[in-house]
Formats: sequence, structure tokens, C-alpha cells
Amino acid sequence: MYGHITKFDERLQVGVIATNDGRKFRFNKDQVVNQNGRLVGHEVDFLVYGVCPLDIILLTGSPWQVFQHA
Repeated sequence: MYGHITKFDERLQVGVIATNDGRKFRFNKDQVVNQNGRLVGHEVDFLVYGVCPLDIILLTGSPWQVFQHA
């Protein structure tokens, strides 16, 4: 599923992803595969399990950056 990060609280380490169809998902920073500094505003691709986003990938940089920590 695709969306973008609209909010992120550094203190609590939680944020919100909004999708084009209006759905919103809360996530923890640990769920982001390729953390890249500031998260707000990034386009993302992610899987949904129930109501939880998993394996969130920031759609910035190169594919090598995405999987360098895998």
C-alpha cells in the first residue's frame, strides 16, 4: 500500500501514515525499514496486517539504501 507520513512525534517515536483513499495508520519508528532522518513528508510503501502497517519503506534514495540494513 502507498501513502505518506503526515505526523511523527520524536518523543513518543510514533507517527501517522495517510493513504490516497483517506485511510490513516499509526506506526512506530521501528517499523520503518530504511530510516533516513526526518520522516514527515516522505512517500512510503508498506504492508498492512489487520490495521497495522508493517515493513514501511521510505520511497527516497536508491534501492541499495533501502536494503543496506537487511
